[in-house]
Amino acid sequence: MKKNLLFLFLCTLISIQHLKAQINAAPALLNEQKRWVDSVFTSLAPDERIAQLIMVAAVSDVKRAVIDPKTSNPAYVEKLIRENKVGGVVFFQGGPVPQARLTNHFQSVSKVPLLVAMDAEFGLAMRIDSTVRYPYQMTLGAIQGHNNLIYDMGAQLAKQARRLGVHINFAPVADVNNNPNNPVISFRSFGENKYKVADKAIAYMRGMQENGLLTSAKHFPGHGDTGTDSHFDLPLIAHDVNRLDSLELYPFRALISNGLSGMMVAHLSIPALDKTPNLPSTLSKPIVTDLLKEKLGFSGLIYSDAMNMKGVTKFFPNGKADAMGLEAGMDVLEFTEDINKTITEIKKSIAEGRISQAEIDRRCRKVLEAKAWVGLNHYQPVDLQNLYEDLNPKAAELTNRLLTEKALTVLKNDNDLLPLRNLDSLKIASVSIGADAITTFQQTLSLYTTVDHFTIPAKPTETQLTELKTKLSAYNLLLIGVHLGSISPKTSYGLTEPMNNLLYDLTTTKRSVVSVFGNPYALNKIKNPEAAKSLVMAYQLTPYTQDLTAQLIFGAIPAEGKLPVTVNNVFFYNAGIKTPSIGRLKYTIPEEIGIDSRLITTRIDSIANLAIDKKATPGCVVQLAKDGKVFFRKAYGKHTYESPQTVKLTDLYDLASVTKITASTLALMSLWDQKKFDLDATMKDYLPDFKKSNKADLPWRKVLTHSAGLKAFIVLWKEAQKDDGSWKKKTFSTTRSDKYPTSVVGDSLFIYKDYDKTIFKSIRDSPLNAKEGYVYSDLSFILYPQIVKSLSGEDFETYLKNHYYHKLGANTLTFNPKRFFKPEDIVPTERDTFFRMTQLHGQVHDEAAAMLGGLSGHAGLFGDANDVMKVWQMYLQRGYYGGQQLLSKDALIEFTRYQYPEIENRRGIGFDKPTFKYTGNAPRYASPSSFGHTGYTGIMTWADPAWNLNYVFLSNRVYPTRNNNKISELNIRTAIMDVVYEALIKK
Repeated sequence: MKKNLLFLFLCTLISIQHLKAQINAAPALLNEQKRWVDSVFTSLAPDERIAQLIMVAAVSDVKRAVIDPKTSNPAYVEKLIRENKVGGVVFFQGGPVPQARLTNHFQSVSKVPLLVAMDAEFGLAMRIDSTVRYPYQMTLGAIQGHNNLIYDMGAQLAKQARRLGVHINFAPVADVNNNPNNPVISFRSFGENKYKVADKAIAYMRGMQENGLLTSAKHFPGHGDTGTDSHFDLPLIAHDVNRLDSLELYPFRALISNGLSGMMVAHLSIPALDKTPNLPSTLSKPIVTDLLKEKLGFSGLIYSDAMNMKGVTKFFPNGKADAMGLEAGMDVLEFTEDINKTITEIKKSIAEGRISQAEIDRRCRKVLEAKAWVGLNHYQPVDLQNLYEDLNPKAAELTNRLLTEKALTVLKNDNDLLPLRNLDSLKIASVSIGADAITTFQQTLSLYTTVDHFTIPAKPTETQLTELKTKLSAYNLLLIGVHLGSISPKTSYGLTEPMNNLLYDLTTTKRSVVSVFGNPYALNKIKNPEAAKSLVMAYQLTPYTQDLTAQLIFGAIPAEGKLPVTVNNVFFYNAGIKTPSIGRLKYTIPEEIGIDSRLITTRIDSIANLAIDKKATPGCVVQLAKDGKVFFRKAYGKHTYESPQTVKLTDLYDLASVTKITASTLALMSLWDQKKFDLDATMKDYLPDFKKSNKADLPWRKVLTHSAGLKAFIVLWKEAQKDDGSWKKKTFSTTRSDKYPTSVVGDSLFIYKDYDKTIFKSIRDSPLNAKEGYVYSDLSFILYPQIVKSLSGEDFETYLKNHYYHKLGANTLTFNPKRFFKPEDIVPTERDTFFRMTQLHGQVHDEAAAMLGGLSGHAGLFGDANDVMKVWQMYLQRGYYGGQQLLSKDALIEFTRYQYPEIENRRGIGFDKPTFKYTGNAPRYASPSSFGHTGYTGIMTWADPAWNLNYVFLSNRVYPTRNNNKISELNIRTAIMDVVYEALIKK
């Protein structure tokens, strides 16, 4: 009965669901496992039973091995498996496919299936490339609550490990790290609070074990309070029994009471528990047997720490130390270097009565029972097909993002500087210290507003430092990233003296936000870190910490983390200032909104690529958000069919009629909020010249819903042309002058200085439609810039930029973009063969807007997808964005509702809305509350409050000619958004 205790103990760890997945009847499974254990055990000779207690080290890439390549190379390990019948293998450096192949080979030559183990404390990436790296435990220690995420991490890691043929993870680390100079635990610990260490370790352990992975908590009885690395020497833990019992042992005791399957014993000298001089705890019977087994009641597998470490070999030779470990109570000897010596010494211990054969047999059975628990009684080789994909699931990326987000910690925030507000008042530079190229941190910062980026290497020259400081003098806010590439206190965590000095100079002379991408103990190395106005601790240097720290700075996500350790007398344990999210776009992956990345990417890719293949457009940009979370951003194709220049996410497009609702309607809503613009006033009320026109009494509500009878358009450039094709007097000139100051296109055509008055007169005097009803018209939108100027005192573009675009950080939104942007950043539109006779590139496509100098209320706005989305996210959030109520809720409700549904007019005020019977103007699944617009150049924006969806599609379908309407014929724009609706419906 006693020999089956571990077997029964392990079986209870499997959830009912997991058991049902393995077999229909749990009792039959247990009996089958027991029969397998009995059968294997009786087939083993005494020496082979000893060998089952030994795990040898292996690498799948000898060139990268940090352990002895002579004893870990595949040929040598295979020899040990064949000749000595060792019980398991611990894998170190390599790659997933080579390791899987090697695992399969080792298993094929082993008499008994091998237990395969890894040190994968923060994921398989701790040992092998091309796999998932989760946050360090210290990072997780900063998370307040949310232990369900740590459980998820453990569950995912278990699935990845098992997929790779790994059965044991030597984790979690349950050490309480309260020594800043600890060279070996530090970032591997959850922190200095024993309760939080225990809670998080339990969550991690349960996630792994409940998904079929054996665990081994370490480093018993506690390695957190030492300044010595047991890899190189024997650390001394000088605390008394009361201290050890109340602090160091607490997490281990909690894990045991929660069903821990394995424990790893450290190489530590602990006089309070065993006074034998220089005796490592791994070799101490009072520690392993008396304390761990008997006092704490642990009956799971007990593993030694690696038996090649100096912490044990400094005073006890190979072989002898291994035998002493078994005598002390160890079940499994990890990383035994000399198998023959070890077996010889163990047999000697048996012969001399220091350990019995019966005890060896009992522990052998424990190992075999563990093998049965992980399914080795029905061993299957690792399937190499799709291995890389299976080991890198999108769910792991989401877990990484969520864990990182919850951990980020704000340690200082003078005057609530974070999250940044009032972007229009900031001239921002970012400085990545310790970086040779633009960083992920900086790339994400640029998603929120205009930020000029600078990098400085870890060992800069004086010239580099001088030049940098000179350039930074022009900015009123610095966003500084400290990129620390080391985890060792011996190297000051990668903080060089020049980095430290520069950081000190910048923080003491400029208003700055400092983000530390490194170990929290590095704060103790930084000169006067509190000089920064705001200080963010990110704990690690990873793409996730950099990306999400930038998002925290701008208030897309809140700060919730707390410091898990005391760094010094300034930064104490549990320090952390909460900061709010303030409604800016968050950038994430589809899984965060419950959509499968691969599915949605495949479907959207197919539609976008169809558009390009069918020459509906040379290229396009698609951006989608739900609940304020941008989950899809992708650029496709090229600027033109002939160009080698690929489309970038940051490229500017001619937004055409989307100008109407991203510029004109926005300004009118603003003026409506100020009670300066009345929708039920008439055209004559704001346009005095219209008092005697046929439009004088047309109410703006009808005008803005395209139901007032205005003509669809006037071919204004034709009105400037004589019958012979030449230009009428005071219209156009081919040379610039005081009378013809404004370019219509490049340096080849200029318009008369007062010609805008002629355009406005043409609109005023144009006839109305013969019949009442809905007719989409550009004409009134051409007039809105002058109305905005009249009512606000500011010209149209200035009003929009000062009150909205700059506040939103939407700084690419502009008219006449060639004033501010390089041609290569602007996508060309049509080859005009009838009016301007040139390739349009950076000039507005619409002829009437061109005749107004590129600035009109109906067309002329350019921008990139991300900045367009910011405006539309403000609309979705009822006027709120970036901590400011920029428009009233009432304005958004009024302007985006159906105005005349009783006559089946689908329009809101300025905004388009779904037809009452589907006709394709909107996505098929769009709700009645949704609103948006399309643009003649191939643009679409759409927002749906019912689903909280935000969609931007940019293209240049008019290249090379407007006669190409395939983008509508193929329903490209609406079909892409419908992919999202369908994915959400099926969720």
